[in-house]
Amino acid sequence: MSRGKKLDLFIGANIEDGWNEIEEKKNTSKKTVLSLNKHQLFFSKEKRRGKVVTLVGEFQLEKNNAEELLKKLKKKLGCGGSFKDGFMEFQGELKEKLRPLLVDEGFNFKAKH
Repeated sequence: MSRGKKLDLFIGANIEDGWNEIEEKKNTSKKTVLSLNKHQLFFSKEKRRGKVVTLVGEFQLEKNNAEELLKKLKKKLGCGGSFKDGFMEFQGELKEKLRPLLVDEGFNFKAKH
């Protein structure tokens, strides 16, 4: 019996029938990927554990493309960060440095952000 699989014992079933494995259907809906000029990004600043974190999003990119972009931006900025739930998180207050880099990549921002 592997971990993570649900088993169901039917009441009144013959012992010879054994255990039956229940298959759960996973949601296979895919996000639509927007072109770069249709992204409307915005900045948000949060404090986590006493340190400032800059959030940028929401990106409608595939995870592989978003990870590549994140890696390139972290290298140019010299900071740490991660990609979670469509938002890129960067360590530090980097709005002024990050905006021109994303505009060069072809992304747009909402007004006043």
